[in-house]
Amino acid sequence: MNIFSFSKGGRVFYCLFFLGFLITFSPISAKNHFRQNLYFSQQHKIQGTVTDGSNPLPGVTIAIKNKKKGAVISDYNGQFSLITSPYDTLVVSYIGFKTALVPIQGRSVVNIILSYDSTTLQEVRVNAGYYSVKESERTGSIARITSKDIETQPVTNVLATMQGRMAGVNVTQTTGTAGGGFEIQIRGQNSIRPEANAPLYIIDGVPYASDAIGYSQTSTIFPTTTSPLNSINPDAIESIEILKDADATAIYGSRGANGVVLITTKKGKEGKTKFTFNASTGAGSVTRFMKLMNTEQYLTMRREAYRNDKITTYPANAYDVNGIWDQNRYTDWQKELIGGTSSISDYQASMSGGSKYTQFLFSGNYHSESTVFPGDFLYKKGGSQFSVNHQSADNRFRVVLSVGYTAQNNDQPASDLTTEARALAPNAPALYDKEGNLNWENGTWDNPLRNMTAQYLSKTKDILANTVISYEVIPDLLLKSNLGYSDTQHTESRTRPSTVYSPAYGYTSANSSLYLSNTQRNSWIIEPQLNWKKDFAKGRFDLIVGGTFQQQTTTRLFQSGSGFTSNSLIHDLSSATTKQVLVSDETIYKYQAFFGRINYNWQDRYIMNLTGRRDGSSRFGPGNQFATFGAMGVAWLFSNESFLKNSSWLSFGKIRGSYGTTGNDQIGDYQFLDTYSSSGVNYQNIIGLQPSRLYNADFGWEINKKLEAALELGFFSDRIFLTGAWYQNRSSNQLVGIPLAGTTGFTQLQANLEATVENTGIEFTLRTVNFSAKSFKWTSSINLSFSKNKLVSFPNLKSSTYKNTYRIGEPLNIQLLYHNTGVDPQTGIYQFTDENKDGLLSSPDDKQTVVSFTPDYFGGFQNQLSYKNWKLDFLFQFVKQRNASNLVGMAGNMANRAERLVNNWKESGDIKSYQLYTTGLNTAAVSAQSRYTSSDATVMDASYIRLKTLSLSYNLPLLLKDMQCSITLQGQNLLTFTSYDDGDPEFKSSGYLPPLKIINAGIQLTF
Repeated sequence: MNIFSFSKGGRVFYCLFFLGFLITFSPISAKNHFRQNLYFSQQHKIQGTVTDGSNPLPGVTIAIKNKKKGAVISDYNGQFSLITSPYDTLVVSYIGFKTALVPIQGRSVVNIILSYDSTTLQEVRVNAGYYSVKESERTGSIARITSKDIETQPVTNVLATMQGRMAGVNVTQTTGTAGGGFEIQIRGQNSIRPEANAPLYIIDGVPYASDAIGYSQTSTIFPTTTSPLNSINPDAIESIEILKDADATAIYGSRGANGVVLITTKKGKEGKTKFTFNASTGAGSVTRFMKLMNTEQYLTMRREAYRNDKITTYPANAYDVNGIWDQNRYTDWQKELIGGTSSISDYQASMSGGSKYTQFLFSGNYHSESTVFPGDFLYKKGGSQFSVNHQSADNRFRVVLSVGYTAQNNDQPASDLTTEARALAPNAPALYDKEGNLNWENGTWDNPLRNMTAQYLSKTKDILANTVISYEVIPDLLLKSNLGYSDTQHTESRTRPSTVYSPAYGYTSANSSLYLSNTQRNSWIIEPQLNWKKDFAKGRFDLIVGGTFQQQTTTRLFQSGSGFTSNSLIHDLSSATTKQVLVSDETIYKYQAFFGRINYNWQDRYIMNLTGRRDGSSRFGPGNQFATFGAMGVAWLFSNESFLKNSSWLSFGKIRGSYGTTGNDQIGDYQFLDTYSSSGVNYQNIIGLQPSRLYNADFGWEINKKLEAALELGFFSDRIFLTGAWYQNRSSNQLVGIPLAGTTGFTQLQANLEATVENTGIEFTLRTVNFSAKSFKWTSSINLSFSKNKLVSFPNLKSSTYKNTYRIGEPLNIQLLYHNTGVDPQTGIYQFTDENKDGLLSSPDDKQTVVSFTPDYFGGFQNQLSYKNWKLDFLFQFVKQRNASNLVGMAGNMANRAERLVNNWKESGDIKSYQLYTTGLNTAAVSAQSRYTSSDATVMDASYIRLKTLSLSYNLPLLLKDMQCSITLQGQNLLTFTSYDDGDPEFKSSGYLPPLKIINAGIQLTF
């Protein structure tokens, strides 16, 4: 057969083959063929830096397009290097930024600038406790702040980091004393008992008890005792999530009735070892003083009082006005006693890094803070944190270990000087005599520094450890267990030596006293868990089942001693002639539960979330120890519907709602048992016992029913993002102590009260990206919460012992006061409404005016700006509220406030706000003044807008390639705009040190 003989089809085939041969070996094709050979054979190293235009971005993923291997992560300087082909394309991705495609084009160095993409914020996973969920897919109400928000605040308490930053979360500071605490309410007060409204705190999966660990007789963190939350180092926190509605909290059952605070600490990240060192120093001072009289004004007031009482010769003990004290002396006692400057220092160091499979972080911190009071007092806190993450090569086995240790040492004056700073006469004697000793002015006054010779000491040691172990048994089936342990040890001592009294009293060390307290609290928890995920029926199914086994043991020993042979022995209880054990007990709290969650997401449009929990608590009697709680949450992502998916203006839209129940068992241990305590009485060498509680096993769980509806909208790629939510919480079956008649020998009986408390509110959050250019960025966020608390029902309230405490339809946080009708122009004495028309003014019958101290609304306005190496972050906090006046009395009704000098009644016919001055001889005026302090006239508008935090930082350009340096200037409570005249408007505890204004400067080195 002639091989050159072709059929028609064969000729076509060979023609095409020949044409392909020519194209392949043409000059152009040869060049492409050469490139392909390079693509498959030549190795090319490329390195570069990833920034946002001004700052490096660590943790960015740099992958090679169309290749599954070879991806790397940028280090803490934003730098990376990898081996690839010179003709590849890099895929650069990072949460919060738009993914960038960067052709290499033969370059060996490339600098990549990522642009912010607010739409990806909806892809951030939020900690929901036993699981995490994307922002876009959550059905519950969860507020969140991260370490970026926390780092801008010079604070030491974790609750301070949340002030003004979260809708529905109201945080107030209880004292400005170093080591003091804060109060938090998440969507209002649910329980009639104030102490039962604390949320549940979870740190890395471990419940953390927030109950006070001090004792009233040994604490000077007035007006509260020591809070264990001070042991949490804010700088070690990666994020804080607040779970608010039933969908988010029901999986925690009885522990989530008042909300859940989830705290996640920082962990190590993949990359070469990184060292970070922070040092800062600052100063603190009282934010606002009261406007008080000077000496001339004060003496005018005093002399007028004597004239009103027709006294022409001043009494011998009227030292301030009769010439015994210098009539020309003036001391601003607020500046003298609470006007000092506290010195604040902070040092922190950390080391982190690791491989793809194992990452670690180790950090240490130290904080010291003096006081604004006279004297050398110091609060010191130090600690360390360690965490390690490990995963197997096949990614099936994972383990996370976290351990934190904190030690505190607090040395404070044995009394708060704030009241005396506001009440002392401005011409009172000098604090020290010529020899430098305390000046008692021949026994004419009690020197306000007398208690400085007393001593208050507290020491706290706290350890928190957590381990999470997980193993993927088969694809989509994960077996997981959380193991946690916490241990808190707290000791306090408070001395009262005889030197706190004037020598004129003749007291000796036999009159000295000592109080000691010791609290130890430890707990363990085990939580096995099974997670199963599966895609089917055009959706995703997620199932979680698990259990909780927890035990907490608390031991308390409070003692006192008095009568010492020498004040030098006052710290030795064995040297006291009289000793007494005030409290000695050990309580064990056991808790177990089984929980589950079912979540189904259909086509990223319709989401349903079901959670349930079966709780068991040792705080209830037989038959009432177990209860079941559950919730359902639903969401509709209508922006993913076909008719809106390609919208040019609506980037995100979601409607969500939830309903469910949670419970409450915060009543203390053994409340259902009949218990006995030591009488302390010795009879024939036997210490007797006495009954301390009556048996009642019939009471059960408080029940909180929660309902919520919310709308989330994002516009123009989420550059404008708005969230609005409405909620209603109803708490019933209230756990309270029912008061008993004194003839029974007991003050109360623990029981359920068929009262119902309701909290309703509306919350708004608005986030905007105002500018997002290469070198300048500006984002803003504002949150606003309107809340209303009321007592819905209370059977037989008018005949109960609570009839003068609460009112149906009114908030729980109310006071019943006299109604002041002004000053009688003829007599110059305060007048009040006789509510029961009996012709007499008496308490409580005529104290019927209801005044609510629950805020009408509150919120915050935050701005974050960056320009090249500069960053500015500031937050304005605002509250609409009422507060009682800080009435300070001397000699009856003569308050030492400057405004009263011109507004007091002087003669018949005067229309004034304040009644006439009296020395106390005018009994009618004295009685009226007493009623005035319990009347609605003392209630003032305490609304305010406060520059809560301000942080300015600058990244210094350094010559060293692997080092970063940042300097910062931070402030807290810097400016306050308010019409409230009686000191700090945030502070609700009259007579105690208000919050401090803090200015802080620091430096951070990273290498």
